[in-house]
Amino acid sequence: MKKYQEVLTEAKKYSAQLIVVSKSQDIDKIKSLYDLGCRDFAENRVQDLLERKAALPGDIRWHLIGHLQTNKVKSIVTFIHSIQSVDSVDLLKVIDAQASKVDRSIDVLLEVKIALEQTKFGFSKEELFAFLESADYKKFHNSRICGLMGMATFTEDAKIIRSEFKSLKSIFEEVKRFHIFPDEQFVELSIGMSSDYKIALEEGSSMLRVGTLVFRICEKI
Repeated sequence: MKKYQEVLTEAKKYSAQLIVVSKSQDIDKIKSLYDLGCRDFAENRVQDLLERKAALPGDIRWHLIGHLQTNKVKSIVTFIHSIQSVDSVDLLKVIDAQASKVDRSIDVLLEVKIALEQTKFGFSKEELFAFLESADYKKFHNSRICGLMGMATFTEDAKIIRSEFKSLKSIFEEVKRFHIFPDEQFVELSIGMSSDYKIALEEGSSMLRVGTLVFRICEKI
């Protein structure tokens, strides 16, 4: 239990939320964290998300953090708590349309590409501001843009990771200065995973997406 409590305690020090990434974990291990009080879990893939939702308690708040194909939106729109990986305007349009059909408002984060890897998804800074300056976001009434999400480069170089997190925090603050969204709505900066969550907290994360590290509590040591 030590690692889960350790990360949770550190997150609380910074007034950040801990979202446990349950991908590739056994149902029993996820349930162990649930029994400790965790209610926010995240998955990368829709199929895994649906399987885990069916097998676990109904009061879990599920977050989608992986690349989402538009044809998969319909299968999660009735229950998903937030979609943190909105990486295109086309995806946002589909989310909004499907949420409207079921009379829901879904919290979303716009994913910004800050990493060096070409395999990462997300808006570039230029694409993000082109979207916001066009005011197209005003057309969406069932998707609530609550902040930004980003993934740092997969590297052990802390300087690179910190620089990328700083870059996203700067973009986040720039959006806030323009008062495009209500201050009480645009509040989330989702950065930080198992390997870099401490840096993320120092750089202003409001949401940590931590998986492997906290699941060590379920192992017999």
